[in-house]
Amino acid sequence: MKPVAEPSNSTSHLLRPAVFLDRDGTINEQMGYINHISRFQLLPGVAAAIRQLNDRNIPVVVVTNQSGLARGYFPPDLLLAVHEKMRALLAEQGAHVDGIYICPHHPEAKKEEYRLNCECRKPKPGLLLQAAREMGLDLAGSFVVGDRWSDLKTAAACGALPLLVLTGYGRGDAQYIGPTQVVQPVYVGDDLTAVVQWILGRINTRSDKNI
Repeated sequence: MKPVAEPSNSTSHLLRPAVFLDRDGTINEQMGYINHISRFQLLPGVAAAIRQLNDRNIPVVVVTNQSGLARGYFPPDLLLAVHEKMRALLAEQGAHVDGIYICPHHPEAKKEEYRLNCECRKPKPGLLLQAAREMGLDLAGSFVVGDRWSDLKTAAACGALPLLVLTGYGRGDAQYIGPTQVVQPVYVGDDLTAVVQWILGRINTRSDKNI
């Protein structure tokens, strides 16, 4: 089964850099598997941070492993409902994401249709490569933001810049996993607000050099 791409709100296919966001622990509270709609809660400041990217016409793309589907912990309909809730909560604050790309696979999946050693499960770069093809994105100029080292490795695998948020598992990963890793974040922020400010500063610097 191919990775799942939910419909995008964006109609632009210009080759441009994007901000790829992990979901759990980066956008919403890290609660393990979101096996009920009530467990999805946006982290503080996330909508405002995403809106800043929207205002600059920077594509925002969610890339998320959802092996709970493979493990039988929740049905596809719930995952769709969770993402509808996410879009609605963001929209209430004038924000949106331009695409959502999901890997539902796991090599030891309970459900045969999802039992696959795929190329889309992070830290492999398949989801980002698919998004780049379908949305016309420049991966080399893009940013990948997450709370796990697997997100940073995904960035490295496709030539994007890796950024770590200390929400979710981020603080623990930074202390216990990061020191042993070859791949390191180019920036570490307390939350998505801090990371987006760094990204915008980096983009402004790039623009100045092109003047």
